[in-house]
Amino acid sequence: MSNLEKYNQAFMDAFEITQDQLAGLQYRGISAWDSVGHMELIAQVEDAFDIMLDTDDIMDFKSYEKGKEILSKAEYGVEF
Repeated sequence: MSNLEKYNQAFMDAFEITQDQLAGLQYRGISAWDSVGHMELIAQVEDAFDIMLDTDDIMDFKSYEKGKEILSKAEYGVEF
């Protein structure tokens, strides 16, 4: 499974959505992505990539696109 597939799966599992709903998805853009859903997403992403996100990065993880940007940081080493 590619990194993009793992990333997409984390969103789909956390929010019970389909892949066609991912592009442009933002925090509070759907009812499932509330504060509790956010922590579920973070847990899914951390498990998928075997990483621990920094608190600042967890707070900045406000959209599908921003999440890819955060994970691409050198400290996490995830390439899309």
